[in-house]
Amino acid sequence: MKQTITMPALSDTMSNGRLVRWAKHEGDAVKKGEAVAEVETDKAVMDVEAFHDGYLSGPLAELDAEIPVGQAIGYLAETRAEALEGSPPPQTASKPVSSAPVEAAPPSSGAAPPSGPAAASPPPAPGATRASPYARALAQKLGVSVAASGAAPLRAADVLAAASRPAGPDLKAGPPYRIERNSSFREATAQAMIASAGTPTFRVTAALPLAALIAKAKASGQSVNLLLARACALTILEHPLFNAVYTPEGIAHRDRIDIGIAVDSPEGLITPVLRDVGKRSLTQLAEDWHGLLERANSRRIAPADYKGATFYLSDLGVFASVYSFESIIPVGAAALLSVAAVQADKALCTLNCDHRVVFGGDAARFLQTFEKCLGDLSA
Repeated sequence: MKQTITMPALSDTMSNGRLVRWAKHEGDAVKKGEAVAEVETDKAVMDVEAFHDGYLSGPLAELDAEIPVGQAIGYLAETRAEALEGSPPPQTASKPVSSAPVEAAPPSSGAAPPSGPAAASPPPAPGATRASPYARALAQKLGVSVAASGAAPLRAADVLAAASRPAGPDLKAGPPYRIERNSSFREATAQAMIASAGTPTFRVTAALPLAALIAKAKASGQSVNLLLARACALTILEHPLFNAVYTPEGIAHRDRIDIGIAVDSPEGLITPVLRDVGKRSLTQLAEDWHGLLERANSRRIAPADYKGATFYLSDLGVFASVYSFESIIPVGAAALLSVAAVQADKALCTLNCDHRVVFGGDAARFLQTFEKCLGDLSA
């Protein structure tokens, strides 16, 4: 009897995973808890572990394939001979990849919109995307085409989402091109930025003395980012609204300061989160930060390492030519501080704020307190 190895849910938001490597070959012995494959999630590469002893058996899912959570990617046989005998019967519960099957198309000219469900499109041809009658009627009315796919049935919400999606670039008008598929990491970053675009923000910039803090960090072997995060946390203790976040029900106030710090990893931007920065010692925070950086750089960072920040910090001070910049506030926070390179002992620090939570005067007072905290930490 063969046991099924399925695509695991490696985070609470994961719906698909990309298979990047098989750690074993067909017929290899596998111990319970041993890694059999590696899967790319939205921010990291994580191991798929075996839940039984056995021998790896096919059919094995193809590398670089997007596979839904719960779908079979391989099997474990009880003996090596059984593993090499052949494929098990098809799994009826397996589903095809559920990529978004709706794409924008120019509206048809001269066609009257449907008057109701009775005017819905005819039944789809074999192999076409299944959709509810109302979804098909809405797609026709909004000029959205239902792309052929084996995906799950489309609903009206899917059509509305496709209709509101901004149009992509007209590549046909330019030179020849090729498409390189986004990694899960880059696509997750893109979607997070799109989600953040609706936040009404303003920014306030101040020139603050940072040279002394940087000198102290170098002399003591401490991370500049860690000291900046500490200064942010001490400031937030005096201005707790900057640790809050807007929700449709009201302002959510958080009891702990968890700071996401932007890191330029090999795959791009990631924001490991330091927990309880306002109350824990610098020694404890430094130990955590070292581990977070190691996992980020090796793409072994887990969702618990980069989710749930209450405030964000982005420091580009290592790039001497960066005079000033601002950053996008991720969903889930009310503010983000962007720190540029030191120029004549001072650096421009830009505080981007969610105007639904804090106002201009709040931001000005925050930066004044932050300057004081920088001085205290530099002493």
